[in-house]
Amino acid sequence: MQAILHHLVYKCAALFLSAALLLGIGENCLKEKDDDWNTNYTFVFVHGLSGWGSYDDIYRLMPYWGMFGGDLMKYLNDKGFHAVCASVSPRGSAWDRACELYAELTGTRVDYGKAHSERCGHARFGEDYTGRALVDAFDAQHKINLLGHSFGGATVRLFASVMETGSPEEQAATPDEDLSDYFRGGKGDWIYSLTSLAAPHNGTTAYCDDDASELVAEEQKNTNPIEAALQSIMSRTNSQRTNDRIPEDYADYDMYIDNALALNETIRTLPQTYYFSFACSCSDQQPDGTWAPDSRHMEIMFRSSSRLIGKYTGVTRGGYVIDERWLENDGLVNTISAKAPFGAPQQDYDTANVPAGVWNVMPVCRGDHMALEGGLFHVNDIKPFYLEHLNRINCL
Repeated sequence: MQAILHHLVYKCAALFLSAALLLGIGENCLKEKDDDWNTNYTFVFVHGLSGWGSYDDIYRLMPYWGMFGGDLMKYLNDKGFHAVCASVSPRGSAWDRACELYAELTGTRVDYGKAHSERCGHARFGEDYTGRALVDAFDAQHKINLLGHSFGGATVRLFASVMETGSPEEQAATPDEDLSDYFRGGKGDWIYSLTSLAAPHNGTTAYCDDDASELVAEEQKNTNPIEAALQSIMSRTNSQRTNDRIPEDYADYDMYIDNALALNETIRTLPQTYYFSFACSCSDQQPDGTWAPDSRHMEIMFRSSSRLIGKYTGVTRGGYVIDERWLENDGLVNTISAKAPFGAPQQDYDTANVPAGVWNVMPVCRGDHMALEGGLFHVNDIKPFYLEHLNRINCL
């Protein structure tokens, strides 16, 4: 039992998350069960960095979706939805996580691709999900709705894009009889909707270039002992490597702004899929123009990164200018980055006009990075939020 509790504390501290109450997300909550639903496809939830899902033993002790507020999957299923939660690599790249998601949905063995695995220095094949798929059926008649929290947002975006376009690199490197169906593409119409939740679409300045070292040192000097200890745990977790894979094959790499923007160039917004994004903010603008964490709601372990994000401006190594628009944040992700991928078609959410193939940007939620997950110590009841949003999707 002690080992389980230690594992739980370790995983929670490594989440790069925090908790708060949600305030004002738009419409009033819809009816719990509507006989006029147009669809009721399966809702597939994908966790963020250092997270876990239903294939992991820890989920029974502490559900990632709901946490101390109770298992969100059970609640939604009791309300007439079909909701499941995937278990993908806690610190793997968006590519590896997307490949794992496909195997879980189809009940097959994970295939990371011949070209990718050889380039990144790891085994081509992973866990075998034969006979234990997340869903009973997955095809154009049995579509899914994807929801990704934090780095889960990059995971589901890349997954959906490869479902549509396939992978020319894997097709070129692999004999046809040995090629995974995932890399063939042509399955974009299997994805009905995609929702990102506090996702660093365009990276996050929590991962700063070297020119931020002085600012980081200043924040460390002003950090209290409890906060410093928790940050130390998180830092050790972030630097872990389980093998000799190249750095580009880890989530950390994908969240630097230049790398996130490069990843965006490879991801297509599917014309037939409905897109929604929810950004969070748990910071307030100060008289000097910087942004500081809302100490009433933000977990103490994340206030240091929030202060850093709220001060940092500069230019990335790739030449991207980080200006004052990037200062507002949820403790881990810049609010502007979570609204939508730069360059993708997007509009502010309009109840009277919800087009497919366009990112429908929802009103910013008042809460930190863990608010849409349920909270760790600041327990947040997320059930009304998801009840409303899943109804919204089913009524399209």
